[in-house]
Amino acid sequence: MIVNADSAQIYRDLRVLSAAPTKEELRQEHRLYGVQDGALPCSAADWAAMARVEINDIHSSGRTSILVGGTGLYLRTLLDGIAPVPAIDPEVRSRVRETSVEENRIKLSTLDPEAAARLNRCDAVRINRALEVILSTGRTLGEWQKQRKGGIADDVELRPIILLPPRKWLYARCDERFAHMIDQGAVTEVEALLARKLNPNLPVMRAIGVPELSAYLLGQTTLDEAIAAGQQATRRYAKRQYTWFAHQPPAGWPRLREPLDVDSLADALALLQANR
Repeated sequence: MIVNADSAQIYRDLRVLSAAPTKEELRQEHRLYGVQDGALPCSAADWAAMARVEINDIHSSGRTSILVGGTGLYLRTLLDGIAPVPAIDPEVRSRVRETSVEENRIKLSTLDPEAAARLNRCDAVRINRALEVILSTGRTLGEWQKQRKGGIADDVELRPIILLPPRKWLYARCDERFAHMIDQGAVTEVEALLARKLNPNLPVMRAIGVPELSAYLLGQTTLDEAIAAGQQATRRYAKRQYTWFAHQPPAGWPRLREPLDVDSLADALALLQANR
């Protein structure tokens, strides 16, 4: 059974822009695709809790769960557990999220310089999170993360595979993928999101393709410009994702560095079936 570990594919509002499985595929052996409404943000902790339920259900029926997706934070939270950070004060959260990312970054550099130096200066989600944690609890997120709990890594037999294809090939696929999404109705999908007038800070509204196509629908760019911007955003995200998976997971996790043709796919399947 395939279990989704992609932070965009969990939203039912992003079926096209997240390249989610088709309705026919979902009727087969897929879990956690399109299960969250875009108005409700899904944190790594939320996803991990749902994933644990699905994995337990799959394993109890004697089947194997295969986690697929590129959201490293989701996977790390599920496997290693989560820091026991208390609930954030709603007033603090509201104040942080109503402030620009640059202002928050400057404040974070004073309160938690280590986090500010580590995070990408444009990464609003992580900057906001780090800032609201220290403002609300008086302790840095790094301090809380030293007390992780609830991970399943010690309770399951893990057989990881990391796909790191040649970057030139990967970036070409990114461009092709975004163009295909336009043909599949991505503009209509974003139009429906805009009609809901959701908070622009919600994850679903920041998903790759949504800001770019929103600019087109609002008359700020041409469709060609929006497509080019969406393709560029996809490539940039793929670059960050590639770097994370190349360096963050344990060194012993197998890394496949070629496109998955017939031979390399056979190698991947052999890794999954090893030592049975």
